[in-house]
Amino acid sequence: MALKFSKLSAKAVQGLPIGGSITEHGITADRLANGDIRYSVNIMVDGTRIHRVVGRESDGVTRTQCQDFIEQKRTEAREGRFALPKGRKTEQTFANAGASYIAKLRETDGKGIERKERQFSLHLNPFFGTLPLAKISTFDIARYRKQRASAGASKGTVNRELAVVSHLFSKAVEWGWTQNRPKIERFKEDAARIVYLTQEQCQRVIDAARCDQSPHIYPFAVIALSTSMRMSEILTMRRENVDLNRRRIYIPKAKAGARDQPITAELAGFLADHIDQLPTDTEWLFPSSVGISGHLATIRKAHRRVIIAAGLDPNVIVRHTFRHTAITHLVQAGVDLPTVQKISGHKTLSMVARYSHANGAHIDSAMDKLEGRINLGLGGDPTSDEIAA
Repeated sequence: MALKFSKLSAKAVQGLPIGGSITEHGITADRLANGDIRYSVNIMVDGTRIHRVVGRESDGVTRTQCQDFIEQKRTEAREGRFALPKGRKTEQTFANAGASYIAKLRETDGKGIERKERQFSLHLNPFFGTLPLAKISTFDIARYRKQRASAGASKGTVNRELAVVSHLFSKAVEWGWTQNRPKIERFKEDAARIVYLTQEQCQRVIDAARCDQSPHIYPFAVIALSTSMRMSEILTMRRENVDLNRRRIYIPKAKAGARDQPITAELAGFLADHIDQLPTDTEWLFPSSVGISGHLATIRKAHRRVIIAAGLDPNVIVRHTFRHTAITHLVQAGVDLPTVQKISGHKTLSMVARYSHANGAHIDSAMDKLEGRINLGLGGDPTSDEIAA
């Protein structure tokens, strides 16, 4: 139905003084300092505020074009409602979809739930939270990627956050929440050298952890450096999953699938003492009275304190560095890669091969062994006379 204007007539607009304005039906005409008329729109469509400058009279913009703009936005909203899943009256926001997504993961034993909750809370929801899930575009994804990179987040960190967004959209389509799935482009990560601790640095970290105020960081560091287990795997350890006789830790929700983690005899003894000191009413090896899950969700602050106390850079030596350290030392000790893969729980052998650092001391040792077996008897570099001969 055509709108009827009593205030925003052509005659009234032409009579506007400098600085004057008239608003009717969400359309505003302002007389600018240079005498031009500027038209803008400020309306609510399906609970969303749309405030847009349509243009100036000198550019050919009229009240009719503002009316057309409003009708266009309302038409888009109607079409969006038609595309909603059956039974849904309003569009679901990204934040609400994320909460429902996490809830469904809990029902189906999804992986990395605590990590994903942190990513939603700290980064994803502040950026996407109020946007309708069905209207998030490839451009929005690109803006997020640029913003996080500008804030100093590494390419790997941003890619892991975008992986959560991608999985959310995949499941949202599968569960009938939306028909929209934007293209999610990730950063191309550099093949950077893996950072790990030397034996001397490991000892400094363990000594600092033993003296820290947190009762959890010392056992965490011992387990991480002794097994190469991931942080989430360590913090979700249960009593029932630790078999000290077989020297195995069962990890039901490992990244590459459930597995048995082998442990050393030294660590088995350490775990026996650690479990004996736990409250009898807890099932977790890292219990927490404040966490909803009943166990510790992260150990970031304590880890940072310990790394600083050990004289190292906490921005370089992150929690995952403990895992890199254990795997690297296994490789440098001469353990074959398939066995390292079995211990580390990597999905593919190529992922383990990254730990064979080209400038590692074990590489030089291997070449010395080759020389000892081949023993060509070269006796040093040939002289120029020998070459000429």
